[in-house]
Amino acid sequence: MTTHNASNERIKRCYFAYLKKAKRHSEPTVDAVAKALARFEAHTRHRDFKAFHFEQAIAFKRHLAEQKGQRSGEKLSKATLDATLAHVKRFFHWLAGQPGYKPRLQYSDADYFNLSEKDVRVATAKREQTGPTLEQVKHVIAMMPADSAIERRDRALVAFTILTGARDSAIASMKLKHVNLSADCVEQDAREVQTKFSKTFTTFFFPAGDDIRRIVAEWVTFLQEEML
Repeated sequence: MTTHNASNERIKRCYFAYLKKAKRHSEPTVDAVAKALARFEAHTRHRDFKAFHFEQAIAFKRHLAEQKGQRSGEKLSKATLDATLAHVKRFFHWLAGQPGYKPRLQYSDADYFNLSEKDVRVATAKREQTGPTLEQVKHVIAMMPADSAIERRDRALVAFTILTGARDSAIASMKLKHVNLSADCVEQDAREVQTKFSKTFTTFFFPAGDDIRRIVAEWVTFLQEEML
């Protein structure tokens, strides 16, 4: 069974370079595009992109709608379908303008990857996200052991998260110099911190309670005075 197509791989590399260098997309975004194209190629058994026909798009939509998520075991959500098909659609729209593909593909063929208007409304509907309450987080922190340095670090990370509301990737990339205890804030400098959309901004501590702030302050002081 064919596992790849050399011609497809070459043009995909060109497209990924275009996304990174011209469209300025991040690595995770390009990875998502690569995953979507891999799904399409697996469905067509790695047929050459030059042989693309709009019927393939229709069949792929039908196929994707029947697939189940590896974790949930349930059919893929409309949001996942919409995102996957959008990635593939944009690729074929770009491909239709590339040398060697222009005579074979039409820009309008990419439109067959569109979901129905009803499905798009479901996919893009805004839904309120529920999360733990402040009291629940405080309870978790209170139950966490704090005997060893590793345990105190883990407890401080949870406290820091609720104190700043920062994203996981941002917290993981922060340095001590970004934390300003005297001003009760964190400088999220996009040159060093992995912020959303690479934006630079200042986050002031939430009024989560003196106990939460104290845990963070004690850990920062420990790092500055004993670990540096």
